[in-house]
Amino acid sequence: MSEDRKETRGEITYDPLVAFMALFENVRATDDSVDAFEGLGVEDRLKRHIVQGIKKRLETHLASAMEQYSPLHIINEILLDGMKTVGELFGAGKMQLPFVLQSAEVMKAAVAYLEPHMDRVEGQEKGSILLATVAGDVHDIGKNLVDIILTNNGYRVVNIGIKQPINTILESAEKENCDVIGLSGLLVKSTLVMRDNLVEMNRRGVSSIPVILGGAALTRSYVEEDLREIYDGRVFYAKDAFEGLSLMETIASSGASVPPSPEPLAGATAASHRRPERDEALYVFTGERSDTPPTTTIPTLPFYGAKKRTQFDIFELYRYINPIALFRGQWQYKKPEEMTNPEFTLWLEEHVRPIFEQKQRELAGVMKPAVKWGYFWAQSERNDLIIYHEDQRTERARFTFPRQRDGQRLCLSDFFRSVDSGEMDVAGFHIVTVGGEVSEYERSLFARGDYQDYLYVHGMGVETAEALAEYWHQIIRREMGIDDEEPDEFRLLFSARYHGSRYSFGYPACPNLEDQAILMDLLEPADIGITLSEEFMLEPEQSTSAIIVHHPSAKYFNIR
Repeated sequence: MSEDRKETRGEITYDPLVAFMALFENVRATDDSVDAFEGLGVEDRLKRHIVQGIKKRLETHLASAMEQYSPLHIINEILLDGMKTVGELFGAGKMQLPFVLQSAEVMKAAVAYLEPHMDRVEGQEKGSILLATVAGDVHDIGKNLVDIILTNNGYRVVNIGIKQPINTILESAEKENCDVIGLSGLLVKSTLVMRDNLVEMNRRGVSSIPVILGGAALTRSYVEEDLREIYDGRVFYAKDAFEGLSLMETIASSGASVPPSPEPLAGATAASHRRPERDEALYVFTGERSDTPPTTTIPTLPFYGAKKRTQFDIFELYRYINPIALFRGQWQYKKPEEMTNPEFTLWLEEHVRPIFEQKQRELAGVMKPAVKWGYFWAQSERNDLIIYHEDQRTERARFTFPRQRDGQRLCLSDFFRSVDSGEMDVAGFHIVTVGGEVSEYERSLFARGDYQDYLYVHGMGVETAEALAEYWHQIIRREMGIDDEEPDEFRLLFSARYHGSRYSFGYPACPNLEDQAILMDLLEPADIGITLSEEFMLEPEQSTSAIIVHHPSAKYFNIR
């Protein structure tokens, strides 16, 4: 939270949110009228600045410290010790991520103040790492959090951004003389790109460089068993930024001679944990159709083809944001063990909802919501969903969906009338975005070191896009005449308590991102600023697409 926002609330010495840390540290929250640094020596003052994320009077205390210590000593022996405490608190579940980022902001500000007073010495940093999001993946929040934590713990970070091919990664690592390569990605496909990158590094004979992998689609077993079998060098899994920090500390202190790989899980084989390949049967299994009965009523086609809308009341869309997904998911506020769920909910309402309301106002002019949506004649044929031209005879496009191997043996195509039925069905599609401006704003916050706001804005962008998708799905249900089961409460929308369902490409029921190319041909969303990356990702990042299924039995399911 910036200084100007604090000052509008009166003279205080810390961000009020930091009081939450007191719950974890078994001490009382600091009183606004009390000097937070009273009675502390210069070292403890600086550590309190870091641990509690206090920017006020930072430069005054740094100037006092320089009367006793060199700038390099202040950074390496005092400030980094404070960041170490922050890491320990986070690792023990005693500090929330937004507060960690606030501490990193103070660390960055302190280093910026000290740097003009010190001579740069070769090899001064603790170690160096090149960070990249792999080719085809547009997500960078996880990678950037790693950048923040490592940079503010004494490491040199070369962050080359998103969608980076292996050639660029290796050339940059060599040019910048980096000790380690860190690769990130959100998608299942990104895990395959990572594997291919490791194979290519073997082929080029550059496997001496350690590689750290992270991202939502990765699992520890996949990296530590499967990919370690592939890569001739050392490869590690980091579940979050602080595990990445721990790995960097181990690598730096041992000259890249890290502990041996852990033993495989008892009773497990590499194959049992392997991520699905593009051509595995998971994606092409064409067993018998499930026993899902056909719907008794086919909606009247609202119109054929695609339309767009670009004018919205952004505050109406904000009402469709799921606060649990935003507060606990995107912003990563976690319930402390000593709190009950009701107590934590009340705390969130008191301390986090005001941030949410402030960000709504702040970002109202940044969000640029837009929608393309449409309806098409459709029929199923085994695992395929056939989309027809307006004449209801000529095939226009065809989706092939995976089928469950066991259980109900569900497939998305089962929810539509079959070719054999002789009846034409209706499929809806939509693609929504809140525009690229919010991503640009995020990048500016990250670049200037406003890390906490960066996290908040990123979460708002993602969840506002999801809110727009939820809102527009409701509009589509009305247009299709299947709004007969609408929930009375907003929160039930987030549990899909309505008629039918929407399925986003890349998720369990329709995991093939390549299908987005078909959707792009149907809806042609370039006129609302949406394009497709080479790996079939939607750009801008804060965009999402879906197929709308009207069958009353259509609910979320996994492909097993």
